[in-house]
Amino acid sequence: SLSLMSARMVIRNADIIRMGNEESVRKVIKGLISSGVAMSIAGSSRPASGAEHLFSHALDLIAPKPALHGEQCGVGAIIMAYLHGLKWQKIRETLKRVNAPTNAYELGIDPEFIVEALTIAHKIRPERYTILGKDGLTREAAEKAAKITGVI
Repeated sequence: SLSLMSARMVIRNADIIRMGNEESVRKVIKGLISSGVAMSIAGSSRPASGAEHLFSHALDLIAPKPALHGEQCGVGAIIMAYLHGLKWQKIRETLKRVNAPTNAYELGIDPEFIVEALTIAHKIRPERYTILGKDGLTREAAEKAAKITGVI
């Protein structure tokens, strides 16, 4: 898929992206354009917007001082990959390679809000089924996922 291709391109080029120069911007823009094409073909943001985005929007609602949307999505992607049984460590390491936040402390958000956001994120767009399911995560499951992944 185009979205997966975009993600792999960013992972492959993380060291270039970290430099923050013209070439790094070119790599990121290329990934964003491919992701945009995938959304256009699908007629929906679904190919590039899953539970990590719902998590970010939940943080926007409850955290006194939310972080940047993309940074919150990155941290959310770590947790959602864990829930999917995917290689969440690779996402975390890639984010570290580009100097992006990987935990609540680096986001400047209290860990309590991370856990709460995970428990309410499924309500943000209830018509969009994600790994969070229709009932969401219990507080215990949210805390466990956030701790195992090092987000809190």
